Amino acid sequence: MPWWKRAAIVAAVLVVLSFAIWRGAVWVRELPPEQSPFRSLDLERPVGWATAMQFDRIRSDPPACAAALDASRIVVTPIEDRREGADGQCGFSNAVTLDESHYPYSGAVRATCPLTAALYVWEREVVAPAAAQWLESPVVRIEMIGTYVCRNIYGRAEGRLSEHANANAIDIAGFRLENGRVIRILGGWTGDEADAAFLRAVRDGGCDVFRGVLSPDYNAAHADHLHLDMGPYRLCR
Repeated sequence: MPWWKRAAIVAAVLVVLSFAIWRGAVWVRELPPEQSPFRSLDLERPVGWATAMQFDRIRSDPPACAAALDASRIVVTPIEDRREGADGQCGFSNAVTLDESHYPYSGAVRATCPLTAALYVWEREVVAPAAAQWLESPVVRIEMIGTYVCRNIYGRAEGRLSEHANANAIDIAGFRLENGRVIRILGGWTGDEADAAFLRAVRDGGCDVFRGVLSPDYNAAHADHLHLDMGPYRLCR
């Protein structure tokens, strides 16, 4: 093939590639923020397919996480970092006390910044719509078992640390409704059809926000609560 034909083919390929790259850049810029993995996390936006990736970035970027909280309507108080336990394996780092969110909790919530941010989005984007779809009354309080506790997984004497040991997990036991009824994971998971559908909806929706979501479908240890965490492993069951 003559050199000038090869040059023409290469030039044509470069033109096509340049156009494709330009169109791709335009397409990315036109994406809704919640659908773009390149946008920063905004806690007031709806959940999109890129929300999980945006949350992943703030897990390793404390200033970005703090900025996301500051830009939202959530109210928190920072907690001074501290280590405790026999070898300093437990404690707080980049943690806050949750003072005001969409719902109050049955106990004090002290958790990492990323977990607190995820709870705020989950309450608005998952819990509230699920209650409107499946329940006869809105949720007014979330019943929780706890967040921080210095222990291994399942409280075993040996093994890896639980995400609770670093305030990076919360256990949800149920939801109190405006009409006074409480829908608990224990009993509700296999109980009334609407209650069970609501609980599965808040579990399934949580998988778009949290890294780890464990329910009674996972094992007997979670028969009475939903475990939500922002740990290193992505698991939804």
